[in-house]
Amino acid sequence: MENIEKFIYADNAATTPVKKEVLQEMFPYFSQNFGNASAVYSIANNSKVALDNARNQVAKALGAKSTEIYFTSGGSESDNWAIKGTALALKRKANKNHIITTKIEHHAVLHTVEYLEKNGFEVTLLDVDQYGMVNPEDVKNAIRPETAIVSVMFANNEIGTIQPIAEIGKVCREKNVYFHTDAVQAIGAVDINVNELNIDMLSLSGHKFGGPKGIGALFIRQGVVIDNLLHGGGQEKSKRAGTENIPSIVGLGKAIELATENISEKNEKLKAMRDALTKKVLSIEKSRLNGHPENRLPGNANFCFEGIEGEGLLLLLNMFGICASSGSACTSGSLDPSHVLLAIGLPHEIAHGSLRVTFSENNTIEDAEFIGDKVIEVVNRLRAMSPVWDKL
Repeated sequence: MENIEKFIYADNAATTPVKKEVLQEMFPYFSQNFGNASAVYSIANNSKVALDNARNQVAKALGAKSTEIYFTSGGSESDNWAIKGTALALKRKANKNHIITTKIEHHAVLHTVEYLEKNGFEVTLLDVDQYGMVNPEDVKNAIRPETAIVSVMFANNEIGTIQPIAEIGKVCREKNVYFHTDAVQAIGAVDINVNELNIDMLSLSGHKFGGPKGIGALFIRQGVVIDNLLHGGGQEKSKRAGTENIPSIVGLGKAIELATENISEKNEKLKAMRDALTKKVLSIEKSRLNGHPENRLPGNANFCFEGIEGEGLLLLLNMFGICASSGSACTSGSLDPSHVLLAIGLPHEIAHGSLRVTFSENNTIEDAEFIGDKVIEVVNRLRAMSPVWDKL
């Protein structure tokens, strides 16, 4: 970042820096304890012990059994495995060919169900309300005898809305349908117990809460019928082939342990930053906060501004050293407006002018105030040059 002595990182929904404690835990497993966990000698046993310890750490964070945790390459793989694996297995064994999800899911889910739809499955995409909230009654009404799986994300990666997961899980349990949730954004922000919430499968990704990139996990409740996504060796109880990435698995275990400590205390700090930013930004004419006003991730603030383009907003904020986004990092190269903002009813021209700011405990109230001031300055500057704003 040329000519910028200091930058404020406020795109933590996209990725987070690896925490110092996590890096320290990982380091010995790159070159000292480098053994393959599947081998029988002592160096390998060190890796096996580390693997088991990390599995226990993830299980404890979710209220699950360690035997129900499977390590993957990240959230996208976990989503693919949960949905493809159960859909294919249940179609073959029980002739179930129907999948239910929502219009605001991450593309790791939406593109997976699109693939399955092209291969003979029926897909129901549920609508959401103006806040991005799914109605559990809609889930109940959509379930059919041939429904194999329901997949509803725990918290939206763009607008931060937290879904009524307990109610949806109860509906699925009563209907005897598998329930999967993409909890990539929720880990460390919400207390999660998969048993209390009636969750059958849960996806998570380490780099969203202070762990390394390229490592994730999938919780699969004991007894769930699921095909393997990767075939080969007998790793991960013969469910997911491939030599285990021990350094990253160790990092994931430590990161989720840290992330799920003192959640309430951390959330209060994040909410204070979010609210300070929101107060400033909503003073701008024709601006709006997207997502549920209360049931949302504590560090997430997503705004729209009429009469401007989000890309120009981000570029000018970057000149002040502010790192933010307009939505999901996985679609940052797309010129199309966010599918999430369209799903909550925003027209194209307004959805194009979006800004997502996501804080972590590394941020401060001063960061939030500075970002708010610069957003006001940049929006006014862009509108002064905009013929669209003149018409508005």
